Amino acid sequence: MIEQFSQFFNILLDLVSTPSNLVVLFVASFLGIIFGAMPGLTATLGVALLTALTYGLGADTALLALLGLYVGAIYGGSYPAILINIPGTPAAAATAMDGYPLTLKGQAGKALGLTTTASFIGTIIGLLFLVTLSPLIASLALQFTSWEFFLLALLGIVLSGSLTSPDLVIKGWIMGLLGLFLATVGRDALQFFPRYTFDQPQLDSGLEIVPVLIGAFGIPQVIRALTTKSVKKPPAFVGNIMPEFKAIRRNLKHIFRSATIGVSVGAVPGVGEDIAGWVSYSTAKKTSTKEQQAEFGKGSETGIVSSETANNACVGGALIPLLTLGIPGSPPAAMLLGALLLHGITPGPSIEIDHPNFLLEVTAIMVLASFAMWANGLLMAKQVLKVLQLPTALFIPVVAVLCILGAYALNLNMFSLYIMVPIGIIAFILGEMKFPISPLVIGLVLGGMADESLRRALLLSEGSFLPMFERPVAVVLVIVMTIFILAQFTWFKRLLPSKDKK
Repeated sequence: MIEQFSQFFNILLDLVSTPSNLVVLFVASFLGIIFGAMPGLTATLGVALLTALTYGLGADTALLALLGLYVGAIYGGSYPAILINIPGTPAAAATAMDGYPLTLKGQAGKALGLTTTASFIGTIIGLLFLVTLSPLIASLALQFTSWEFFLLALLGIVLSGSLTSPDLVIKGWIMGLLGLFLATVGRDALQFFPRYTFDQPQLDSGLEIVPVLIGAFGIPQVIRALTTKSVKKPPAFVGNIMPEFKAIRRNLKHIFRSATIGVSVGAVPGVGEDIAGWVSYSTAKKTSTKEQQAEFGKGSETGIVSSETANNACVGGALIPLLTLGIPGSPPAAMLLGALLLHGITPGPSIEIDHPNFLLEVTAIMVLASFAMWANGLLMAKQVLKVLQLPTALFIPVVAVLCILGAYALNLNMFSLYIMVPIGIIAFILGEMKFPISPLVIGLVLGGMADESLRRALLLSEGSFLPMFERPVAVVLVIVMTIFILAQFTWFKRLLPSKDKK
C-alpha cells in the first residue's frame, strides 16, 4: 500500500512539474465547463470532438485533455441550470430544481459556490472508490471466461435501455439492439467473414466509433439549436461565488451519501450522471426533516449539494467498469473508451499487466482535473457568464464545423462523413420520437465484446449453452438480467410484495 501511495505521488509530481501538462489540463477543463454550460453541448459531444483533435498527441497528454474536459463538462452543466433554469447537460437537470429558485432570490453566487465545491468533493470521493475497488474487480475479472464477458455486455445494454428510456422501456431496448446490429458491421474477429460490408472496403474494419458518436450526439444538437427560438439571458451579476463552508459542513452526511449513490449508479454500465443526480436528489428529499423537505424546489442548498455531488462522483464510478472490464459506465465514458482504443490502450482485466500503473496515472490525472475544475469554477465564473450571454446561434456553426473536422480528421477519410451525417439525422428523428440515444451507443461499444465472447464460448463448447450454467457468476448475471426484464411487465410486478399489500 505504501509503495502504491509513493508511486501515485511520483506520478502526480511528474505531471505537475511539466508546465505544458498544466496548461493542457486547465484549458481542457475550461473548455469542458463551456461545453457543459452551453445548452445542447453535452459532455459526450465534448469528449468526442476532443478525441479526434488529440489523435496525434501522446496518450498521456490526450488523457489529460480528455479527463479534464470530462470533469469540467459534468460540472459546467450546473451554470445554465442555476442561472436560466435550462440544464446545460442532462446531469444537471436535478440541480435546476433548487438552483434557479436561488437565482430568483438574488443568490445565484451562493448556488454556484455550492455546486463548485460539491462537484469537487464528489469527484474526489469517486476517485477514492475508483482506486480502491478497481484492483479488486480487475483481479476478479481475470477469472472470467467468454460467458461472463458476453453476459456482462448484454446486461449493460439491457440496463442502459431500461433506465434511460423517457417513456417506454421497449424503446431503450430497441436502441440497444440497433447498437448491437451496428457493431456487427465489418469482418468478424474470429473467422474474418464480411458482414453487411456491401463490398465496401471502408467497412471491413467496422464502423468507427468516433464518427458514429459525433453524428449521434452532435448533429441532433445542431438541428435542435437551429429550430429553437426562445433564449433566456443569465443575470449579468451573480454576487460572491466563494463557497460557504458552513453550508458544506451542514450537509456533510448528504454529501457522503450522494457520493456513494453517484459511484454506485456510475458503476452500472450505460446509466450515466443524469440518473445519479436524480436518484441522489430524491433520496436527499426523502431523508430530510419536514422543515428541510419544505425547502426543496424553493432553493434548498441540500438539493443542490446532493445532485452535484452525485453527478460528479458518478465520473469515478463510470471509470471502474470501463478500466477493469472494458465496459463504459456512461455515454461520456463510452467515448473515453473509444479514445483509449485509438491511443493503443485496451481497458480490461489485464490493463495493469499491459500498462503498469495505468490506474494510478488515471487517478492522478483525475485529482488534477478536479482541482482544475474547482479553480476554474471559482476564478473563471465571470468569463463563463459572458459566454452564456452570447446567442447560442453563434456557437452552432462552430460546433457543426468541429463535428465535420472531428469525424474527418480521424483517418482523413471522407467516408467517415458519409457515416456521421446519416446517423446524425436518424438519431435526431429517433430522439424526437423519445428513443434514447445512450443505449445505441452502449450497444455499439459493447456489441463487439458480446459478439466475439458469445461466438468464442460456443466454439469451445461445440454449440452448447450448458457450460454457461456451470459458472456461478454467469448464473447470477442471467438471474439478474431475467428479473430486470420481467420487472418491466405489469403481471410480474403484481407477483412482487408491495407495501400496499402489507
